[in-house]
Amino acid sequence: MSFANRIDAAIADAIRSGQVAPSPAKLASALHYTVTPGGARIRPSILMSVAAACGDPNPKLTDAAATALELIHCASLVHDDLPCFDDADTRRGKPSVHRAFGEPLAVLTGDSLIVMAFEVLARAAPENPLAAANLTLLLAKRTGMPNGICAGQGWESEGDIDLSAYHRAKTGALFMAATQMGAVAAGEDAEPWEELGARIGEAFQVADDLRDALYDEEALGKPVGQDDLHGRPNAVTELGVEGAIGRMKDILSGAIASIPKCPGEAALAKLVTAQAEVLTPIKWRASQRMTPGE
Repeated sequence: MSFANRIDAAIADAIRSGQVAPSPAKLASALHYTVTPGGARIRPSILMSVAAACGDPNPKLTDAAATALELIHCASLVHDDLPCFDDADTRRGKPSVHRAFGEPLAVLTGDSLIVMAFEVLARAAPENPLAAANLTLLLAKRTGMPNGICAGQGWESEGDIDLSAYHRAKTGALFMAATQMGAVAAGEDAEPWEELGARIGEAFQVADDLRDALYDEEALGKPVGQDDLHGRPNAVTELGVEGAIGRMKDILSGAIASIPKCPGEAALAKLVTAQAEVLTPIKWRASQRMTPGE
């Protein structure tokens, strides 16, 4: 079974477990709405790729880790889109959860997905109790304070922003969770895999800045120009388009070089490169330069 199919099947199982009757129908519907369609599933795909590179001896534990990670990511998107944060009307090409279901249900949807993520890991504990405990700790650290995605959102309320800490928490945290959790699910130590996740996260942040600056809402599937609107630090503002693309290439070169020695090292390097091609507007820029009259 492909990574995509494994991820979708495991997430569908988790969502169904949260919809068992009797349960509030609207909230149950919002859970499914939030995770479907699933977007690129980049983070769980990286997690599974790292686990595969390390032999993936316990696929059930890997599936649980990937599902928990994606549920946290989806929850963060629901909360990010709320009026108190980005006030975004669309996400993944359709109305954001608070637009489709209202703000109270959107808050509850995000909260429910966070709790569900840790429930998924708890249910997988019999597969390997120590690994499941370590996975839970990793995901908790990359979700909360002081270095998780909650901290990343919190930096936006500060007058004096530590840019490195902001990007590392806001974007990098779940990518570091992806690489480290993939290793732990496969029975490896987490620490050697942190740098790879950090570099992928940094590259993703630059790519996101480029997309926010260069794409329209139809292409991006969500509102554009959010960084300028909210006065956030942005690589395009700092470096320009070409400079940001160059910076992303440099980061990705470092990411590939940082991959720890493992049986699937070459395949993992190819995956990182392939993800970069999906994320970056480099091809978009090339097509623009070829447009007549430019």
